[in-house]
Amino acid sequence: MSQTTSVDRYWLLTSHAYGTWLPGDKRGFVGWVEDPGNKLVKRNRPKTATEPGNAPLRQFAQSQMKSDAIWFTSREAELLWEQFLETAAYRQWQLLAVAVLATHVHWVLGVPGDPDPEDLLRDLKAYGSRKLNQHSPRGHQTKWWCESGSKRKLSGDGSVLAAIRYVLGQEHPLLIWTADIPELGLKQGRLV
Repeated sequence: MSQTTSVDRYWLLTSHAYGTWLPGDKRGFVGWVEDPGNKLVKRNRPKTATEPGNAPLRQFAQSQMKSDAIWFTSREAELLWEQFLETAAYRQWQLLAVAVLATHVHWVLGVPGDPDPEDLLRDLKAYGSRKLNQHSPRGHQTKWWCESGSKRKLSGDGSVLAAIRYVLGQEHPLLIWTADIPELGLKQGRLV
């Protein structure tokens, strides 16, 4: 990948908006579950099946929500995109692609060193939340995001390009943006 800052690691990160994919969801889910021996285990290893839907667990998770589920608007997608660009520039990260959908966000990000990907997600979401709280028409929200998110380490140009293609191929995006990526024939700019 061509780059202007020193990049040691690439990540495909994903996080859902608050309340849009709860534990027990019928689409499947990852997280803490009881195994057959009633021991709590965390099911979230890459390339493994998700847990099947569990209506009682979903109902319990929904009863614990602190506010309504968040579905991002087009205006909020714009605000988030602006903030992601600013955060990446400030942190000296290489933001390669972003897709903001109503229920979740994908980022392809190159970073210097080997920071904990949970820290990367935390910063993106924290600064995004601050921008939304300041400028979203719906005003301040207690929770904009689910906890944590998906963190996939990308190794080699092939996996980075595949991740970018994945982000650019999202259905029904509110906003998609890409950096200059000559390998894919892309010029920096908004695609949606």
